[in-house]
Amino acid sequence: MPAYRSDRRFQLANDLFLVLVSLTMFAPLLHLAAVSLSAPEYVGAKLVTFWPRGFSLEVYRTIFGTSSLWRAMGVSVYITVVGTLLALLFTSTIAYSLSRPQMPLRGWILKGIVLTFVFSVPLIPSYLLVRTLQMDNTLWALMVPGALSAFNVFIMKTFFQGLSAELFDAAKMDGCSELGIYARIAIPLSSPVIATIGLFHAVGQWNSYFSALIYIKTKTLLPIQVLLRNLVVEDGLGSMSQIQTVDLSRTSTPEMMKAGILLFATLPILIVYPFLQKYFVKGAMLGSLKE
Repeated sequence: MPAYRSDRRFQLANDLFLVLVSLTMFAPLLHLAAVSLSAPEYVGAKLVTFWPRGFSLEVYRTIFGTSSLWRAMGVSVYITVVGTLLALLFTSTIAYSLSRPQMPLRGWILKGIVLTFVFSVPLIPSYLLVRTLQMDNTLWALMVPGALSAFNVFIMKTFFQGLSAELFDAAKMDGCSELGIYARIAIPLSSPVIATIGLFHAVGQWNSYFSALIYIKTKTLLPIQVLLRNLVVEDGLGSMSQIQTVDLSRTSTPEMMKAGILLFATLPILIVYPFLQKYFVKGAMLGSLKE
């Protein structure tokens, strides 16, 4: 009985600690929401913490009425969805091939992938390659170069190696080709690890802005993260004029617009996570434990 009570006290303390850690992560979002929903005079006086004061929706009326923000949001959604699908296609095909012991030059290819952990591609050769392939100033430059990650390849390869070899042998005896085994058996059984890698890549793709700064020259092709970067790093009012906002003096302040646009750009990726949570946890555990 004493040991049972000790375990319960430890579990309670652990739960409380995790709740506090979660609150520290949730607090910035709550503060942003409070600032964006408050009246300008309270925000200007630094009187807003975690609850709106002088409730106002003018910030979101301005955001929802700004066409450039919706266009940038559409670009971000497009490169995230298409880029993640490309990454899953490239990663799963090479990982499945490397998991098959009969693949020619399998060992050399694995060694070459390991080298990418040690030596990263310098910026200038990467830029020259993108220009040579005529992908600069296109959305392909934001999706293709980062579509394949050595870390993700090894996670998925480890998962494929953990699948039953007898299942693959039975499929071959029934006349199924390697492509058929990959499409009909390996992929359907890999939903947890696919969801895990897809979430990793989608979050990274959504938050990426450096590639767009380098490769994209047309303003209509810029993702929303570039607008956020300009909004936070550069002068607030100057950045506001770039996204076609109205007069801020009476309806809102630059701080309110920053808070509203940050929430506007963050919520879509946060909404996706609960739908993938169970696959994410299971996939991460399988990818790390199976040999």
